[in-house]
Amino acid sequence: MKTAVILGTSKSDGNTRKLVDDFVTLSDALLFDLTNYDISFYDYSHNNRNDDFLPLIKELLEFDHLVFASPVYWYSMSAQLKVFFDRLSDLLTIEKELGRSMKGKSVSVLSSGFNKNCPSCFVAPFELTANHMQLQFIGNEYLSVQMENDLQNSMTIAKQALNRLKATQYQTT
Repeated sequence: MKTAVILGTSKSDGNTRKLVDDFVTLSDALLFDLTNYDISFYDYSHNNRNDDFLPLIKELLEFDHLVFASPVYWYSMSAQLKVFFDRLSDLLTIEKELGRSMKGKSVSVLSSGFNKNCPSCFVAPFELTANHMQLQFIGNEYLSVQMENDLQNSMTIAKQALNRLKATQYQTT
């Protein structure tokens, strides 16, 4: 299964990146760090058509599975990933054909944060967006980092994410 990871974070070398790097190593997924893209906020007038969002979406259409990766910031996804998610509205308005092309893909989430457990409110926007866009949401794997040595759990969490993806892949084939 061809997999892309979309990383949205203010710290591209932080804990979420460590988790993403471990997942990429295990899965041969391709990483797209939103820090490297110029993506404007959603705009009802669509004056941002020439930024990097639509070209990035066209690249992502080549993948079967999309992993959204974000630290948990104030019980929510990062600002970078939120801007990306807001721009998905373009796929429901001015670029409907691109939006339809995403239908049926599977998506999951990799996240990290200080809390012992991932807040349930963090996952809801991912799952609800997937349902709205007719994507298959297969879950979230969370790395709790309360102390520096908790990063040692990153590979285990990455393996859990990959195993969940593989299990879902076998159920749908």
